[in-house]
Amino acid sequence: MNNGPNEIPHETDETHPIKDHISGLGQKIIGGIEEIGGILTGDPVTAAEGEFNVEVGEVREKIEEELEEKPEPSRGDGEGR
Repeated sequence: MNNGPNEIPHETDETHPIKDHISGLGQKIIGGIEEIGGILTGDPVTAAEGEFNVEVGEVREKIEEELEEKPEPSRGDGEGR
């Protein structure tokens, strides 16, 4: 493999921990921006929606961390995932 300009990179089985946490973090960032925007424009609905999204992001991160800590259950077909 020479990784030339026309060569397509091959996908690997590597895990990307940052990518796994981006959903909860992204939700929190968007919520924070939305909350600030609502405060700056004087729109209480937008500010409340932003606050809600921050809380949802925190819950998503917590759930993702708990799922990472749990071992995956065996499927019963000898392949144990």
